Amino acid sequence: MRKKLVAVAVAALVPVVAMLGYNEFAVRQQRAAEVRLQAAQSARQASSEAERIVEGLHSLLTAVTSMPSVRHLDVANCNDALRSLAGNVPNIQTIFVVRLDGTPACGSIEIPAGATFGDRDYFKHAVETRDFVVGTYTKSRITGRAVLPLAMPVMDGNRVTSVVVSGMLLDWLQNRITERGVARGNAVTLADSDGRIVARVPLPEKFVGTVIPDEYLKLVHAGEPGVVQVMSQDGTERVLGYRPISLPGTPLYVSAGLSTAEAFAPINRATLTNSIGIAMGALLSLLLSTFIGNRFLVAPISRISEVMQNWRDGKTRARTQMKPIDELHAVGATLDKLLDELDARRHENEKAEETRELLVRELAHRVKNGFALVQAIARQAFAKAEPERYHSFSERLTALASTYDLILSREGSASSLRDVVSAALRAHLSVPDRIVLEGVEVQLSPELALPLSLIIHELATNATKYGSLGAEDGRVSLHWKLSEDRVRLVWQELDGPPVKAPERTGFGTVLISRAFPAKAKAESHAEYRPDGLVFEMSFSVEPASVPRVSLYSEEA
Repeated sequence: MRKKLVAVAVAALVPVVAMLGYNEFAVRQQRAAEVRLQAAQSARQASSEAERIVEGLHSLLTAVTSMPSVRHLDVANCNDALRSLAGNVPNIQTIFVVRLDGTPACGSIEIPAGATFGDRDYFKHAVETRDFVVGTYTKSRITGRAVLPLAMPVMDGNRVTSVVVSGMLLDWLQNRITERGVARGNAVTLADSDGRIVARVPLPEKFVGTVIPDEYLKLVHAGEPGVVQVMSQDGTERVLGYRPISLPGTPLYVSAGLSTAEAFAPINRATLTNSIGIAMGALLSLLLSTFIGNRFLVAPISRISEVMQNWRDGKTRARTQMKPIDELHAVGATLDKLLDELDARRHENEKAEETRELLVRELAHRVKNGFALVQAIARQAFAKAEPERYHSFSERLTALASTYDLILSREGSASSLRDVVSAALRAHLSVPDRIVLEGVEVQLSPELALPLSLIIHELATNATKYGSLGAEDGRVSLHWKLSEDRVRLVWQELDGPPVKAPERTGFGTVLISRAFPAKAKAESHAEYRPDGLVFEMSFSVEPASVPRVSLYSEEA
């Protein structure tokens, strides 16, 4: 009996341990989300500060380009003005005005003989783009200090007359980042467009001037900011928020890494404390299990187990009927509430599904009635007076109705391109093996399926009246393919009578050119060859409309 009571005590602890484990998992997931958000925010803040610094220097160089002594290359006055200006701006050391051949004209310090900027990429880029340029990590030829070069062209109308060149001192930038401070284990990195690190906290002496490892270099030019978990170069595992240099107005790549060990340290301590508490509770439970009878342990646990088993077997009305008079009965009562809520949600889902199906059936009925009403009005209006026009209109309406049937049968979801084409061609297949379909599987939204069905129907109608389907041995080949989210469809008539371009624009031509919505970016081209029409059309589909089968070929 003692062994059984010990087993009961252990079984009673299992749900508690499971709930604690789930709570531990949920807390860690929540903390992970918080850390990712914090990393992204830290990167955004650091990036904003770098942008403000560069924007300030941009404004400074813009002001320099407006100085008369700079614009007219008045060397004496230019030297004095730049020397005075550079002395009041702590984050730069020098400012130069450089001629288009790369030689300095004037500057804030004495210019060494033979100095040139003509081979510097940032100088060339400023001349080419006629815009402000932020260069890459560079050792200054004048001072020998590491700088982030800046260049601003001096414009005379649309002509570049000279370039104002300066450089942000990277040791000043490093001090600025260091002053911001980072928490223990965290890191902030700034790099140029080549991935070369220009500032880092901590360990700047180890990493500044080095290039980000190849496996993470792709983040520098990523399409958008993001968060990844990485093993940093200093051996610390971090959650890294990054801001790529490709973002508008972002002069530097910025990343902010949060140490996972430090971020989860409080949770790890709590986990250890909880584990010790669970172990002590288990020991106490084992000691007390010899004094607790079947009435207070075995029966409630058996009842809870029975209800859970019945629920798993499909008996959803099973309940423990317990009142929370003690811990075990409270577990049973809590389980009953949970099962009641699950049962209520199941009934709500069933009712919602029934309502949805009823609405879909009602929609299908109303759409069909609408088409029938339109056809009846058309028949009364001009069936007798203009039977040929009525017949053409009726066929188009029938093709549209067939596509609506296809869409509504799928309850408004995407339809197969093949099914849409087959529905549109159904009225024109008087002789088998006349039309061959070939192409990958593509799913079309309703707003693409409807215009495509009308266009295919119009092509088939014209082929019957004037083209290959009106000839005894005429055939039609219809094939399509999907490339980069665009469908390219080719309708080719073979072995038909000679065709020629129409002399006037009819309804069919207007329909083909205007049927698709603007976002589909539809394009079409018709070529009237001696042996039959070749019509090519392309349009964009949603990225999810990828081929599910490799290729099929079928004779309609």
